[in-house]
Amino acid sequence: MIYHFSLQGVKCAGCVRSLEKGLQTADAIDDFSVNFADRSLSVSSDAPVSQIIAAVETAGYGAIEISDQNDMADIEAEEQKQYRVTLKRSLIGLAFGALLMLQGWFGYMPDISTAGGVVTGSITGLAALMLMYFCAAHIYKGALSSARRLSFNMDTLIALGTGAAWIYSTGLIIASVSGVELPDVARHLYYEASVMILGFILLGQALEARARKKTGDAVRSLMNLKPAHALRIRQGVEKEVAVELLAPGDEVRVRPGERVPVDGVVVSGESYLDEAMLTGESVPVHKTEGSALVGGTLNGSGSFKMRVEKTGSQTVLAQIIEAVRDAQNCKPELGKLADKIAAVFVPVVMLIALLTASIWWKFGPEPQITYAVITMMTVLIIACPCALGLATPMSVMVAVGKAAGSGILIRNADALQLAEKVTTVVLDKTGTVTEGKPVVTNSLYLVEGEFREQVIQSVAAIETASEHPLAAAIVTHLESKQTVEVRSFENQPGAGLAAETDMGIWRIGNHQWMQQHEVLCDTVKGQAEHWSQEAKSLVYVALNQELVAIYAIADPVKQDSADAIRVLKDSGLKVILLSGDNARTAKAIADQVGIKQVFSDVKPEQKQAVIKSLQQEGDVVAMVGDGINDAPALAQADLGYAIGAGADVAIASADVTLMSGSLSGVSRAMTLSKATVKNIRQNLFGAFIYNGLAIPVAAGLLYPLAGVLLNPAIAGAAMAMSSVTVVSNANRLRLLRL
Repeated sequence: MIYHFSLQGVKCAGCVRSLEKGLQTADAIDDFSVNFADRSLSVSSDAPVSQIIAAVETAGYGAIEISDQNDMADIEAEEQKQYRVTLKRSLIGLAFGALLMLQGWFGYMPDISTAGGVVTGSITGLAALMLMYFCAAHIYKGALSSARRLSFNMDTLIALGTGAAWIYSTGLIIASVSGVELPDVARHLYYEASVMILGFILLGQALEARARKKTGDAVRSLMNLKPAHALRIRQGVEKEVAVELLAPGDEVRVRPGERVPVDGVVVSGESYLDEAMLTGESVPVHKTEGSALVGGTLNGSGSFKMRVEKTGSQTVLAQIIEAVRDAQNCKPELGKLADKIAAVFVPVVMLIALLTASIWWKFGPEPQITYAVITMMTVLIIACPCALGLATPMSVMVAVGKAAGSGILIRNADALQLAEKVTTVVLDKTGTVTEGKPVVTNSLYLVEGEFREQVIQSVAAIETASEHPLAAAIVTHLESKQTVEVRSFENQPGAGLAAETDMGIWRIGNHQWMQQHEVLCDTVKGQAEHWSQEAKSLVYVALNQELVAIYAIADPVKQDSADAIRVLKDSGLKVILLSGDNARTAKAIADQVGIKQVFSDVKPEQKQAVIKSLQQEGDVVAMVGDGINDAPALAQADLGYAIGAGADVAIASADVTLMSGSLSGVSRAMTLSKATVKNIRQNLFGAFIYNGLAIPVAAGLLYPLAGVLLNPAIAGAAMAMSSVTVVSNANRLRLLRL
């Protein structure tokens, strides 16, 4: 089973690494993924939830299971509470630190070489220690826990930095009481730095949590689409029950303004439903008897009865939520470099801090110990790898959520990175470029008046008895409500059919079928040739050897296919049409949508080979398809896009699913992918540059040049703001127009 948890105590990439190491050795867990961006954990396991939570706790962290929107609401309430507590503690720390700093600036802090200075300093140190514990006990506990496991994280750096400042300051007071003569420049206490650093760090965590909350809105909003109750009908009695109690076969009444509780089909009644959550399309969809329904979609002003077909994890909404979570937890190749660096970053920073302190101790000006402690503390504080750890997952979270809200379901985060490398887009024809459903586009009757109406009724009755797709198109086109008795029905696959009614013997089929039964078609020859050149299938109708009607049937191009293909071509992509149809039909469709290169008469097993050959020529190929026969090609392609209305196996084989069934989703998905990769690079660049510049400055690089040392409290503020900057930059993707 797949379980989802909200994590507690995970503050940086080092924490993630520590947790992952702990979970890798846990017997209760088969597989897992940690999402640092929203502090969540997905686990595949057959063990009880309690064992999984115990494994997380053994690794030094906490976990709360997320199973439905009630759990999400509880977790949101807890997160909001933690946000308020963190913010309050940060303000207390900053206020106390600022008070001490102002006291020193205005000369109200007695010199520690005097008795008054020792007393004041001791009281200040005790107050600072109490505040450090009150505001950041969890940080010191986390540092101690990670030290026991020899798996260091952000808590380690903060605890070492602030602890060093407090211990150094306390050491000065003890030295003064012991009669040690301290030089003037060595008499400054750094209690205010310890408290202010914690204040800035906690403020950064609070602001980051507030900004980060927006990135999880996609999953939360999807979970909130599921109604808690439904009006179940049993033995004619309507009763409101919990949605969890519904079972396949149950009948449910959906009233105006309510959400469809689960997947099913309309039994009676009709209405217009808002399916924007599923497809991204804002136009309501008309639902009548027999129409499929998706749980979570919003009913309009009509009322209808539905039959339940899928519940729980089998519903489309549940699968979308699962897919979005999986994608958000997935790490693209671009982010794995950051993970590798973050895994060793904290120990490296600790070594740099020690090296910095040693250099200042050996070569620095008097008092060397003061400079050594200050620079070591500043390096430890400023180098926390929070921004580095957030750079990739935060952008991925926002992008996947943004895509889901636009009817684009990204199943693999690598798809975000691959999209910008694509050079060629291969489109399946039927159901992708075209509607995938034949319709009568033209008709010609050789009889008039009442006789024509009789022909329509008879043809509709005869074709109703046929299972051929073209027959269904004719029945839909004719919309005849009259019933005609049909006798001696005979079907000849690939040719036509014969049937008898009170009017006589009917033959319906292709031109060869007419010729075989000596039906003359010369009177419609010109029109038939014209329609044939447009790649339309022709169905002739004869009564008692006399031609009475002809229908032209085609699979029409989707309304927005031509525009969507033009957008792809304008962006520099090569677009190819891939079809199992004959060359004439494929060429006609390609001409309609502006595609130059066409592969026709391609059998299902050959589609994969076509993709492979393009790849061997150096193309990076994106394949768009909807049918079962597209699955191998979708899997072979560098990037697979499945039309959401298509077969489940095709959707499962694709990296991206376009829920609306529109080709415009391909260009929108690529636009989002490119923006996401750009955003990730901005975040990574910012994080690397921040650490690359901050650490040398903190170590005192500017001191020989300009006599400047970075204040440890300012370092704490800079570190905190670097994480907030990354989160804020990732959230810009929410504003992207698709």
